Amino acid sequence: MSNPVIHFEVQADDIGRAKKFYETVFGWKVDQMMTKEQGGMDYWGLETRKEGEVGINGGLYQRPADDKMTTFDCTIQVEDIDKAIEAVKKNGGKILREKDQIPGVGWFTRGQDTEGNIFGIMQPTEWQAK
Repeated sequence: MSNPVIHFEVQADDIGRAKKFYETVFGWKVDQMMTKEQGGMDYWGLETRKEGEVGINGGLYQRPADDKMTTFDCTIQVEDIDKAIEAVKKNGGKILREKDQIPGVGWFTRGQDTEGNIFGIMQPTEWQAK
């Protein structure tokens, strides 16, 4: 099987409230990984599993003020982001942002499926899902 989901993200109106919820309800470890000064946004890692266990980890970030959608989106790993972008478009989806490179991680874009669901597409460079 190829093209696995490798990461998910949760948007929150109140980071503290969301952090408490996921730590308490699911026992996830929530740690700030990046600040606006370091990488352009405040970002918290969501560790959902221990090393070697099955599953994926994710991230938490502030919902943009102008975005009222509730979002819990996944990122799908691909070998060739350009081919994936073309496949999304060809099959009735949309690309919502131009691909760009996240330093030390890989190439990233955001898409939307035919049902309006939003997802990320990642072609890793240095970083690899575990």
